[in-house]
Amino acid sequence: MGAHTVWQALGRPDFLRSGWPLRSVGYLAVTGVTGLVTLAVAVVLFAAGGLLAVVVVGVPLLGALALLGLPVAGIERLSLRLVDTRPVPGAHRLPPEPGLSSWLRTRFTEPVTWRELGFAALVMLVLWPIDLLAVVLGVTVPLALLATPVLFATVGEGERVNALKAYAVTSWPAAFATSAAGVVTVVVFLYGLSLLAALRGALARVLLTPAGPGERVTELTRSRVRLVDAFEAERGRIERDLHDGAQQRLVALTMMLGVARLDAPPGPLAAQLTRAHDEAGKVLVDLRELIRGIHPPVLTDFGLAEAIIDLAARSPIPVDVRLTLPQRFTPAIESAVYFVVAEALSNMVKHSGAGRGEITGGYARGRLTVGVLDDGCGGAGTDAGTGLLGLGDRVAVAGGRLSLSSPPGGPTRIVVEIPCRPLSNPATSPATSPATLPNPATPPDSG
Repeated sequence: MGAHTVWQALGRPDFLRSGWPLRSVGYLAVTGVTGLVTLAVAVVLFAAGGLLAVVVVGVPLLGALALLGLPVAGIERLSLRLVDTRPVPGAHRLPPEPGLSSWLRTRFTEPVTWRELGFAALVMLVLWPIDLLAVVLGVTVPLALLATPVLFATVGEGERVNALKAYAVTSWPAAFATSAAGVVTVVVFLYGLSLLAALRGALARVLLTPAGPGERVTELTRSRVRLVDAFEAERGRIERDLHDGAQQRLVALTMMLGVARLDAPPGPLAAQLTRAHDEAGKVLVDLRELIRGIHPPVLTDFGLAEAIIDLAARSPIPVDVRLTLPQRFTPAIESAVYFVVAEALSNMVKHSGAGRGEITGGYARGRLTVGVLDDGCGGAGTDAGTGLLGLGDRVAVAGGRLSLSSPPGGPTRIVVEIPCRPLSNPATSPATSPATLPNPATPPDSG
């Protein structure tokens, strides 16, 4: 198997006959020129940005300095293939939305952009002089020594020539000896440049290798958030399709059956139409409940507070609601909190034996908090098939946490806390007054 890096090829006996030495020289030349050009561009951007900053035009130029590492890292990844055939994949995230603003927001908020900027600074301030100087010396010194006999015969007219501007050659034996030394110098420089290219490539690979364990966890969390957002969008689409399609057709069918029942004469046909009309009505009720379970329209249209009030109003157990939510939140956050409350109320009805419940919550100091309390028998757990475990995962994806306290004998309290910011768009965040669903009975002891 052939070598994949110049470092592996250095130890092979056929190294000088392979293409690795020339690849190493080419790599150092490319990186040296890249560093020099990057330095020139950085100086121009800094100078122009500083001069034009007073008229605001210079601010984007100064901001472009922070993105200078992107093209430098891209060129480095391509040129590194000259001395290391193993690819160095990029670690940049795809912008969540099309457009320049989304792209800039993504780039400025990801760690890899700043790591690449640090690499660009290292290239343009430290590495490029070393790379270019090594290439210049590695090419000119051996050529000058090899050309000594030619220079002695032409420029020196067979009498005297200075090899490398320092060593005087005054005879033909000395000229050929200097040329022979040039052959040795070629070998030395080829190995030296290849070793430098190997070290330079190893440094670039370390600095540009994407995502350490912490960053991988961060990217995994972000991918989970994107999946949850996509899941919520798909739930909304299914809800709209059922609401605007199947439900409307079923409503029309129910009306047609009702009209046919009224027009039919008494007898077996009228009885069949009556049963069909009743069944269609039950299916319509079931479909509406299904739509509400997939993605409740009240949550989309009116927000979390009104949706929770609707849940409490439909609960067989009296539930007090005291929420202070003046603004809307992202669909993923509202949906996660809503389904936690829905599951808690369902468990309250099925398992707790409670006579009363209470929902409280609000938004303060950058944190959305909603709690569900009941005066039931307690003893609930996330591992008892209550459905709260999966909802807790959804809350965790949103950056929050779900806590459950349910000692034997009660009370049971479920609290979801999510650090977040309300939406600022007035079209999607209507100012609503604190939501309260009063109930004349005494709320359960919060114990």
